This record gives sequence, C-alpha cells and structure tokens, in this order.
Amino acid sequence: MKNIKHLERLQQLHLRIEQENTGTPKELARFMNISERLLYNLIEELKDIGAPIHYNRSLKTYYYNDDFKLQIKISVTALRNNEILQLFGGTYLLRPNNLIKELCS
Repeated sequence: MKNIKHLERLQQLHLRIEQENTGTPKELARFMNISERLLYNLIEELKDIGAPIHYNRSLKTYYYNDDFKLQIKISVTALRNNEILQLFGGTYLLRPNNLIKELCS
C-alpha cells in the first residue's frame, strides 16, 4: 500500500498547486505531513512527467504556468471467501458472492 500512499500524495500536491494555494515549501510540507525533502522529490516527479511547475515568491505559492491535468485512478480487486473487495482511491466496497458473477460476465 506504500505505492497508493505515494500516488495520493502526488494527487494532493497537484490539487494544491492547481488551486495556487500551497504556501511556502515548509508550510506545504507541514500541511501534507511530509518532510521538505519528500515534497521536493514529489515536485520533481511531477516535473518529470511534464508538469510546468513554478514558484511565485511574492504570492508564496507553487503554480502551473501552463495547462496541466493529472488524473490518478487507483483500483484494487481482491477475492476471498466468496466475496469481492474493491478498493477505489482509499475507499472500499464489500460485495456479496452473487455480484461476482455479474462483475465477471
């Protein structure tokens, strides 16, 4: 589940940048409950996939200087004891066995 947490952090960072409401790097790291180093790593990761991220010192916020959209979809399906458990971005739904046939057909 470590990868899911990482993707959730990327999505959270993206949303804050998109709203141009990040604050300073120190404030943003504190808000996200991560280290500044991890924050910088996440920013670099977004830049690596083409995010045009810049920082405005007077407004104290990161922003995108061009259109950029990030869509992260997380889906995990596990079968156990005639039930199906589906995880969607941190939420879960438990379905009885009779729905497995419908989902698989």
